[in-house]
Amino acid sequence: MTRFDELLRDVRACTACAAQLPLAPRPVLQAHPAARLLLASQAPGRKVHESGIPFDDASGERLRTWLGISRETFYDRRQVAIVPMAFCYPGTGASGDLPPPPECARRWRERLLSQLTHIELTVVIGSHALAWHYGRLGPVRGLTITDAVRDWRRHWPSMIALPHPSPRNNRWLVRNPWFEAELLPVLRARVAEVLAGAAADRKDTKDRKARAAPGDRPAGSNGTRTGREGETGNGGRNAGEGAGKRAGKGAGREAAAARGDRRAAA
Repeated sequence: MTRFDELLRDVRACTACAAQLPLAPRPVLQAHPAARLLLASQAPGRKVHESGIPFDDASGERLRTWLGISRETFYDRRQVAIVPMAFCYPGTGASGDLPPPPECARRWRERLLSQLTHIELTVVIGSHALAWHYGRLGPVRGLTITDAVRDWRRHWPSMIALPHPSPRNNRWLVRNPWFEAELLPVLRARVAEVLAGAAADRKDTKDRKARAAPGDRPAGSNGTRTGREGETGNGGRNAGEGAGKRAGKGAGREAAAARGDRRAAA
């Protein structure tokens, strides 16, 4: 087990917020040190709490459409990391799910994100994730989700803010048609670029391993030089046998010539 796997094990066993949660703790996240795309979201909803799969709901379907990626790619932790501000379902209030408990981010967030060293694009989803991630890059007092989304070039191409993809935000989408018409095509192109780079790196790694595999080495590469260089091994033996045959034929011709010379002299 790697150190990162140990860290994930500790996160999934955490019960620090148990006293303030409506249900038993069930941390839900997805991460791997090789991931290139980070989804920094809010907290799991009730359905995600039950399934244990991040964004396994209507919000996830819309988010995958926004990003332009398949469900298979979305749940490949070597490509996509999903690290919400809180890992457990916080409960429901009058206007939707309650805010993520801050203790979760204080305890785990820096430790997790410091291990994700290959992230090329962070997608910030919702106001709490916005305050945490944008707040590390500059002042965010008074900055709303709409402001951050409209000013999407602020931290582009390494970070971008999105509204939460919940059906509760349908009205926001209607009021801001530019989001789907103008921003999403650019976002999808960037996501495709990031994940294509990850795929190329995986292929390079696979090719290097294949070249290093003993079964794929050329004849004579087991510590000896090839037959052309006169060493042992099948190539060397073949070359040596060929040289021997040629030398034998040459010696025979010289002996025959010598016998002919003696008969002529007699």
